[in-house]
Amino acid sequence: IVELGMVPKTSLGDDGIAHVTIALTTMGCPLRAQIKKDIVGRVDQLPGVEKVKINWTELEQGEKAEVMARARKRVAENPPDNEVSPSTRVVMIASGKGGVGKSSVTVNLAAAIANQGFTVGVLDADIWGYSVPRMIGVEGRLAGSETGDGAKIKPNQRRIGKGRVKVVSMGFLVDQEETALMWRGLILNRAVQHFLEDVRWGDMDYLLIDMPPGTGDVQMGLAKMLPQAEMIIVTTPTLAAQKVAARAASMGRKNYLRIAGVIENMSAFVTPDGESYPIFGSGGGQNLADDLKVPLLGKIPIDTAVAEGGDVGQPTALGDGPASDEINRIANLLVTEVTPPIDMGTCTVRLMEAPVSINLSS
Repeated sequence: IVELGMVPKTSLGDDGIAHVTIALTTMGCPLRAQIKKDIVGRVDQLPGVEKVKINWTELEQGEKAEVMARARKRVAENPPDNEVSPSTRVVMIASGKGGVGKSSVTVNLAAAIANQGFTVGVLDADIWGYSVPRMIGVEGRLAGSETGDGAKIKPNQRRIGKGRVKVVSMGFLVDQEETALMWRGLILNRAVQHFLEDVRWGDMDYLLIDMPPGTGDVQMGLAKMLPQAEMIIVTTPTLAAQKVAARAASMGRKNYLRIAGVIENMSAFVTPDGESYPIFGSGGGQNLADDLKVPLLGKIPIDTAVAEGGDVGQPTALGDGPASDEINRIANLLVTEVTPPIDMGTCTVRLMEAPVSINLSS
């Protein structure tokens, strides 16, 4: 917290009372009690200290932005031990429920970004409901390779345009696509951990993660393993999907992940002559984005090309049509680093992992 600039003032009086001023990002910080406990425990051991008094204050808006930026930079530079480079931009595609098109959004964004010349990893974290291999047109079992630090799994790859996609999915490890996996939470989490630690991902510009439905073990595990990640929330226009998607966003923020924006999928059906019919209603994506105070990145229309392309492994983003146009526009937003304003709604990222270091001589 000292490195983050959250300890603006310390002093030690002649009476032995150490005064420590802590500037929080929000006075309602859920880690306030833990911060106090850590500081008192450390400072109370210093010579000449008889008592520790903590003065709480709140950072100004500009100071909050600086602290949050430093915290995110620190987390990104010191991620847990896995094969994903800190320089890789990690984006989790989540919704909280099934049936809204998370997988098709993930696959088509990956294809659109790779088509611009980037190397894009795709992690199919939906262990039970894997579908990425068929949709992205990549086949074959995962193979291992001997490296200096032991055997590593090689992702299956496909060249797209000037770039390539690297794909890891449970679908590459089962004998038949229809095989059902009946695993409990801890085993699921361990499988995803293997996909991060034992796969030689190599150089990647982006890693897109197709998240499973819900807010359980896999989601929480990935948030801890990839603290540098950000989330894109996918919803349909319906109120039911919007409310469940809000839970996925809440899970992300409770795990200190930034929400990069919202994508409304199956937004409306567009006829060949350009007429638009909002079959599932309208406004759900914008309402969710407004509630979360993040941008609505785009509204992908209902297009038969999306389903047809997914069935034969030809992402619609590589073709023509209204859905392709919108997917490529969203992909371009990500490539050009259009991200939301820094979220001040939660306490500073990973404060629990920041060492308490107080210099009373200053």
